[in-house]
Amino acid sequence: MYIRPFDPWKSKLCTCPFKYTLNIYTGCDHACVYCYITAYIPKAFKVRIKENLLPSLERELRKFDRRFIISLSYSSDPYPTIERQFGITRKVLQLFKRYNIRCIILTKSDIFERDLDILRELKCAVGITVTTIDEEKAKALEPNAPSPKDRIRALKRAKDSGIPVYARIDPIIPFYTWGDFEETVNALSFVSHITVSTLKLRADSWKRMKAKFPALMKKLEPLYKRGERISGYYYLPRDFRLEILEGARRIIEEKGITFGSCREGYYFYPTCDGSHLVPL
Repeated sequence: MYIRPFDPWKSKLCTCPFKYTLNIYTGCDHACVYCYITAYIPKAFKVRIKENLLPSLERELRKFDRRFIISLSYSSDPYPTIERQFGITRKVLQLFKRYNIRCIILTKSDIFERDLDILRELKCAVGITVTTIDEEKAKALEPNAPSPKDRIRALKRAKDSGIPVYARIDPIIPFYTWGDFEETVNALSFVSHITVSTLKLRADSWKRMKAKFPALMKKLEPLYKRGERISGYYYLPRDFRLEILEGARRIIEEKGITFGSCREGYYFYPTCDGSHLVPL
């Protein structure tokens, strides 16, 4: 089965409404230093095509309960670099159109701009993740992803095309991206909803962050060692984390944008993930 119920690592803090997820590719070539998929996908930063995806997916869609949303996607970006060549995500969207599927898209790429002609005709919402508006910091964190400026430009085009749009500012990293947070929100002020999440580390991402950002991790490591361990992740200390989230919420809601938080045990309205934007 390619379409599966969304179950984010059985986290007790997940507040997502019930939905399904589909990872069109295996792996993600953005190679984000903080990425969690290296914990469970072998060769996670090498993108692979799934054999017979399209005919198998079409068989599943014929039986799919159209009341529910399919998300693209949480483990492997639906718009890796090779999508420009192969167009598999575009073909999936064409199947969604044929079978009247509701979907929510999340990406760190601007390639989705190519598919606005189809997306305009779908019951969908489109979102981008922007960790920071600072181009230099973003390049260090997400070495192979398109620039934040290009992602935001593409999302603005989607908004201008009449497509509901949202964003994730994720992860918020103390002493690194948190200082740019309000500027990042300002750049995204045209979206309807923003979801945030603080940096959560696993053993593998901890090692990569320490190798790439030794001075930053010298500040962060004592915090994470004092913090919580939840569903296999190291969290910041609860009081410190909630202080960041409350600040983020204030900045976002002052712009008239609804606020979501992901796996934080904190307030959100009206959904944590922006799925309320998907038309019925």
